[in-house]
Amino acid sequence: MAENLTKDFDPLKLEHQMCFPLYAAARKVTGLYTPVLSELDLTYTQYIVMLVLWEKDGVSVKEIGERLFLDSGTLTPLLKNLEKKGLLERSRSKEDERVTIAKLTADGKKLREKALSIPEKVGSCIPIKPEEAVQLYTILYKILEIV
Repeated sequence: MAENLTKDFDPLKLEHQMCFPLYAAARKVTGLYTPVLSELDLTYTQYIVMLVLWEKDGVSVKEIGERLFLDSGTLTPLLKNLEKKGLLERSRSKEDERVTIAKLTADGKKLREKALSIPEKVGSCIPIKPEEAVQLYTILYKILEIV
C-alpha cells in the first residue's frame, strides 16, 4: 500500500480496514450456502456443527465450541434445534457427568450423504483458482491461530 507512506493516509477509511473485506467476504460466502442448505433444512451454523460430528461422532459440546469458535450461549440453542430435528442426541458423559456429549442419530448420519455435494456446489460459485483457494485457506487459518 503506497498510500501508507503518504501523510494523507487515513487509517480509519473503510477500504484500509482488513476487518471489512474479511467480514463482507464471510457474509457473501455464507450466503451462498443458504439456498443449498435450505434443501437439507439446515442453517449455516447448524451445517458446521454437523460437519464436526460427521468428522468425529460423539464429541463433547465443549470440543464442538472450540472447533467452531462458538461460545456455549450460541452453541446450546443450535444443538437443541438439531436435536428437535432428530439429527443428534445430547447426553451426559459416563466418565464425567459435567460433560455433555453430542452424538449423531441414524437420521443425522444419513444426512451426510445428502450433504456430500454441498462443498462443490458452493465452491463453483466462488471465482478463484484452486491455488488461490489454498493460499486463502492458509492465510485465514493463520489468522485464526493468533486470535
